Amino acid sequence: MLQEKTRVWTVRDLMKFSIDHLQRRGFDEARLNVELLLSHALKCQRIQLYTNFDKPLTPEELKVFRSFYERRLNREPVQYIIGSTSFMGLQFQVDTRVLIPRPETETLVEQAMFVCQRISPSQAISIIEVGTGSGNIAVALAKFVKNAVVTSIETSLEALEVARLNAEFHNVQDKITFEHIDVFEPVDQLLLKRFDILVSNPPYASKDDWEQLQQEVRKFEPRVAVSDWKDGYEFYRRLIELAPYLLRDGGMMLLEIGFGQSEKIISVMQQAGFFDCSVVPDLQAIPRVVIASCHATTRNKGFAN
Repeated sequence: MLQEKTRVWTVRDLMKFSIDHLQRRGFDEARLNVELLLSHALKCQRIQLYTNFDKPLTPEELKVFRSFYERRLNREPVQYIIGSTSFMGLQFQVDTRVLIPRPETETLVEQAMFVCQRISPSQAISIIEVGTGSGNIAVALAKFVKNAVVTSIETSLEALEVARLNAEFHNVQDKITFEHIDVFEPVDQLLLKRFDILVSNPPYASKDDWEQLQQEVRKFEPRVAVSDWKDGYEFYRRLIELAPYLLRDGGMMLLEIGFGQSEKIISVMQQAGFFDCSVVPDLQAIPRVVIASCHATTRNKGFAN
C-alpha cells in the first residue's frame, strides 16, 4: 500500500485510492474511515480535506497516514486509531481499555433524560450507572441533566482511568463518583443510599454470539465489556435482583438490550415484581432499551454476599 516512494500524493489522489482499496477489501463506510484517518494524520478538520484537495502530502504526513491505514487494514477500529469518538455530540477519549460507545446507546441516554425531566428540577436526581466503561453515559447525563448526581461503578480499573479523564475533560468530575465495584461481589457500600434511577449498558453478547461478531470487536475491544461469556442474560438477572435494594420506591431502571432479548428480559422483570415495563426502539427500529419501575425492598444486611 502506497509504496511508490517517488510519487507525490495529493489529498484527492490519496483519498480516492484509499477509499477504493477499502471498498474492495469489504470495509463498510470506507469514505468515513479514510476521512477520519487522513484528517487525524494531517491534524485538520474533515471539511478541510475537501477545501485542500490539491494539497500534496509531505513524506512525513504520508508516513503517518500509512501507519494509521495499515492498522485499519488489520481491522483495528478507527476510534482506537484516532483515540476518540463522538457520543451525544460530545468527544470521548477511547482506547483498547474500554468499549467504543455506540450510536444506539444514545437511545439509552435520551430515555434516561426523559425520565429525569419528570422529576422535580428543584431536587438532585440520584443516578447509579453499572458498568461505566469510557464514562460516556455518566458524562452525558451529568452534562445534560443539570441536577443529576451520578455514581458510576466499574470492575475494570483501567476503564475507570479513561472514564475519569473523560469526566475531567467535560468538567463534570464533581457530579460523578466513580467506584471500583463488581456487582457480582458484595455491594454493601451501595446499599447505604437509594437512587432515583439505575442505568446500564451491560455485556449482552452470549458466548455463542461472540464468534459471530465483527473482527474489530473480537480482536480489539475488551471482551468483558461485550459478553458475559454465558447466555447473554447474566448481568440482567443480577441487575434485576439488585435494583429493588438500590432504588427508592417507584425508582426506575433503564437497560440497553441486544437484538431479540426484550421479551425474555421483560418477563424476568415482571416475575420479579417490576411494573410499568416498556421497550423503546433505537433509530433502526430495533428494540434497544427496557424501562421499568420497581418497589423498594427493605434492606437485608446479608443481601448480595
